[in-house]
Amino acid sequence: MTPTAFLLDGLTCACCHTENTLWLDLDAGIVECRECGQSATVGPRSGL
Repeated sequence: MTPTAFLLDGLTCACCHTENTLWLDLDAGIVECRECGQSATVGPRSGL
């Protein structure tokens, strides 16, 4: 993760159901689970 990555405290991964393992990387525009490795794109291209 880059220096602009932030822990999304209190959220649960939809894939592995582990709490407090999601990180938002603002530079890359992704949210990633540190437990299972699942990632999702966030931002204007993903419809948010």
